[in-house]
Amino acid sequence: MIAIPVQRLAHGAGLALPARATADSAGMDLLAAVEAEVTLAPGGRALIPTGIALALPAGYEAQVRPRSGLALKHGVTVLNSPGTIDADYRGEVGVILINHGETPFTVRRGERIAQMIIAALADATLSEVESLSASQRGKGGFGSTGSVT
Repeated sequence: MIAIPVQRLAHGAGLALPARATADSAGMDLLAAVEAEVTLAPGGRALIPTGIALALPAGYEAQVRPRSGLALKHGVTVLNSPGTIDADYRGEVGVILINHGETPFTVRRGERIAQMIIAALADATLSEVESLSASQRGKGGFGSTGSVT
């Protein structure tokens, strides 16, 4: 287990820090640190503050992902999913929400708006070659491994 320093920003006062809902949850809930309600019209999007900043260690990233309940019940999701927070970023964690639903959706202070996953990164470099080795799939792209329904 790694310890990640978290700074609570002034407008995040009184809100819980990101935490897992259960012991086996993969993601930590991110809360809306809005000072006033934000209403997303159908098709609308907004950057929602979380009131926290992180100091991730080198070799790690935080991924911001949608919450399935918001997506299913309201059509609200994270627009750039998964959003990446780099280890050298020290600014506020923000969540870009979009309303794909048919009715307006209101984001309220303290509401769980996304989940954050901490992930280790592979230390990889790209090496240019003239051709690639063969594989069973080859150049088959979207839908090439089965029917898409």
